[in-house]
Amino acid sequence: MIVNIKENIKSQLMNNFGLDQVAVEVPKRGDADLAIPLFGFVKSMSIPVTEVFEKFKVVLENLPEIDKVVFIAGFLNIYLKRKDLSYAILKSIYNEKQNYGSKPSNGQTVVMDYSSPNIAKSFSVGHLRSTVIGNSLKQIYQKNGFNVVGINYLGDWGTQFGRMIVAYQKWGNKEEIAKNPIAELQKLYVRFHEEEQLDPSLDQLGRDAFLKLEQGDPEYIALWQYFRDESLKEFMQMYELLDVTFDSYNGEAFYNDKMDAVVEELEAKGLLKEDQGAKVVYVGDEQPPVLIKRSDGATLYTTRDLAALFYRKKTYDFVKALYIVGNEQKLHFENIKKVTKLMGYDFDIEHVNFGFVLQDGKKMSTRKGKTAKLIDVINEAVDNAKTAILTKNPDLPNKDEVARAVGVGAVIFNDLKNERHLDYEFNLQQMVAFEGQTGPYLQYSIVRIFSILKQSQFDLSKVNTSLFQEDVYFNLVKVLDQFPSVIERACADNTPSTIARYLLSLAQEFNSFYAKVKINTPEEDVRNTNLLLVQGILTVLIEGLRLLGIKHLESM
Repeated sequence: MIVNIKENIKSQLMNNFGLDQVAVEVPKRGDADLAIPLFGFVKSMSIPVTEVFEKFKVVLENLPEIDKVVFIAGFLNIYLKRKDLSYAILKSIYNEKQNYGSKPSNGQTVVMDYSSPNIAKSFSVGHLRSTVIGNSLKQIYQKNGFNVVGINYLGDWGTQFGRMIVAYQKWGNKEEIAKNPIAELQKLYVRFHEEEQLDPSLDQLGRDAFLKLEQGDPEYIALWQYFRDESLKEFMQMYELLDVTFDSYNGEAFYNDKMDAVVEELEAKGLLKEDQGAKVVYVGDEQPPVLIKRSDGATLYTTRDLAALFYRKKTYDFVKALYIVGNEQKLHFENIKKVTKLMGYDFDIEHVNFGFVLQDGKKMSTRKGKTAKLIDVINEAVDNAKTAILTKNPDLPNKDEVARAVGVGAVIFNDLKNERHLDYEFNLQQMVAFEGQTGPYLQYSIVRIFSILKQSQFDLSKVNTSLFQEDVYFNLVKVLDQFPSVIERACADNTPSTIARYLLSLAQEFNSFYAKVKINTPEEDVRNTNLLLVQGILTVLIEGLRLLGIKHLESM
């Protein structure tokens, strides 16, 4: 609501005085609610600053939300009608509940490509960021009125599967693989690369095997299908733990029969050129050409991505396509944009990039196949959370369920609170702490509010709105009022961190309020006012965590 008031103030002054722009600020000092710096208007209006104030004052005092305006040191200071405004904001949250901040459907579809692990490999910490950022953005876009199609574009095609087939045929022990398929297949893949150092001819064997796979060799297709099925079984366990869902699992292989149409269109439009036997598209800017087909006729990742893009446009008629993929793929998505532009299409394609997960300053995986499995990391987080919970509440009845929610939530929040394009340090001990900028801190704040609300009922008709005149109350109301615009900004910038940081500031304001004000006080009107405010905080904290893909708890 305050955002709307600011916009109304701007438009009123701009329209009344023919101004190009008016800055309405939240003052860093003083007790005013809003302020307008006036010196910039002295020259354009050709009058002294005090006269600028008087002219603005006449207009602003007629606005129903404004209590008074005061001139202080070159600023027009605005005092809002805190009582009416606060009650209106809190009543809106009370009535709308989890729909507070939601926008009606705009009828537009956004497709999101996220998680997308390679089959025949364990789900590693390296897949965490794409998975949780994508899942959060799905909730955020839906909250902003979009229809969202979440796509898990599985890495289930490419030369690596030719290598995997060769390794399986040469060294695979079917009995051992049957016991622990993904771990054993990953060992075979690592062995292939080790043996390749001694026998370079293996590289060509892998390429030949993939070509046979592309050509539909029944034996190779059967092996590939086995790798894919077993991988999905493991992946689904991980997604269930993270509470992440998708609308499509069409991986790269799905587009195997859809790439020829792309190649033919590129050829028909005169964009496909031959370069040392390979087929390429020149995109200019003194950049290397984009490889579409290798000299042996095999297709590449770019070819499949183009086929996937056209299929998604035809199937879902999206207005925007998001790719939640690491920083290192920047050039790839720039090429996708350039090639589609050259083909005559104007797709809104956005690479939602992110940095690495680090441990001790290094990427959280090591060479030669020793990768940090995400399930192991999350299990450790859950164990740490359980230890911390039992220290606080040893008699908690549902401790395993709570530990799981806290541990998983801690890992997700630790990721999402960071600016996504930056690398971040993974520290389990810090992220499961109940103090500081953590998921458990937010979950515990919610538990505290549930405890407060269980102590007594409140009556909306018996609220003392005069309390909202006090800063300790109004500061909290102002933070709650920001929630809709925070959601809007998170959507516009593709930044779940915007919501994560907002929730931390809200929880901090609440805990400060909790330390200063006795909430369940005997005075009925004061108690009802406090409980209305606290109920609003609870609603926003729960909905905010939901948008991040994190469960809330009622006790711990």
